[in-house]
Amino acid sequence: MEVDKKLEHRLRKEIIDTTQICVDYGLIRSSEGNISVRLTEDRYLVTPSGIYKRRMKPKHLLIVDQEGNKVKGKRDLPPSSEIQLHLEVYRQRADVNAVFHAHPPYSTALTIAGIPFPTDVIPEVIVLLGEVPTAPYATPGTQELALTIREPIKHHNAVLMQNHGSVTVGRTLEEALIALESMEHAAHLYYLAKSLGRVMPLSEENLKRLRETWYSRNIEQLVDQVIESLRSKR
Repeated sequence: MEVDKKLEHRLRKEIIDTTQICVDYGLIRSSEGNISVRLTEDRYLVTPSGIYKRRMKPKHLLIVDQEGNKVKGKRDLPPSSEIQLHLEVYRQRADVNAVFHAHPPYSTALTIAGIPFPTDVIPEVIVLLGEVPTAPYATPGTQELALTIREPIKHHNAVLMQNHGSVTVGRTLEEALIALESMEHAAHLYYLAKSLGRVMPLSEENLKRLRETWYSRNIEQLVDQVIESLRSKR
């Protein structure tokens, strides 16, 4: 399927703008992290490997096919080393059009410390994300890593990767960015609360009331995920 040139031009600019937001907030640093968007059923616009993110320009972005082969872009720039991770998401989620792989410090620190993501500390995270699972460690840049998120990404818009980083997804770049920022905000608040000495999570009763107040099929499922996770920790 032919790529819409106007769409490609707009998305190139959106990826650069979004990348700068991530850099400004410390969600990615230096040349790490990568972003992709779906252009057609078998074409994806992706960030290249190894490029310093603050200097990245729209012209540096590449188009790859569904196998990760470069079909358009500067000759000296290879696709992101995590392209298989992105493609696995697109294979599992027809509703997803944007994928972020980032290294948010507080969220990633939780995985290093072996602490499950604290979904039950603030209501906004439950409403936006539900449970945030952690996939087991696998070597970055490998197909093995992509396979670790295959199952969790089917049911979650944010997944942490042990000792590595995160994957957040959305129908748009903005949705994927909101998921990333919301996840990191909750992890940061948890860290601050823990440093003050005590974390007081929302009770199951409060979670049920949240479901009733914000009732929708999606929110109901997200709250149920968190309640089930809480029960399993007891």
